[in-house]
Amino acid sequence: MVTVSSTEPPRDAIIGNDHLTIPRSELEFRASRSSGAGGQHVNKTSSRIEISWNIATSPSLTEDQRELLLKKLASRLSTDGTLRVVASDTRSQLRNRERAEERLADIVRRGLLVAKKRKPTRRPRAANEARLTTKKKHSDKKRDRQRRPPE
Repeated sequence: MVTVSSTEPPRDAIIGNDHLTIPRSELEFRASRSSGAGGQHVNKTSSRIEISWNIATSPSLTEDQRELLLKKLASRLSTDGTLRVVASDTRSQLRNRERAEERLADIVRRGLLVAKKRKPTRRPRAANEARLTTKKKHSDKKRDRQRRPPE
């Protein structure tokens, strides 16, 4: 695990968060033909980028980080623990690669967030009394509408 203090990520790595840097050597990049706009250009170039990162075997992760990511990102992972991110937004392979890397970093960043434990709060006594008073008034109103037997 390498901690980077500057705001600019190193060229050979992607910053997940303050405690995680993913080396590009662990990522598998694949380019393919993209669908969508582009005319004849789209039939000649491979501008769609797919990044794969195996979370289960990554040496960059601590065991706690790996466990958290495998649990939180379970729906996005393949059976062998690989996270796949695809970008085909633009007609440029370089821009698609940058976007895919940003998405990967964002997914990992959100996956490593630990939610705060909720502290249960008590309802104020005045609120509880007001609720009960309202219920009683409503009940009395309904009861007063009922037909009474003749005396």
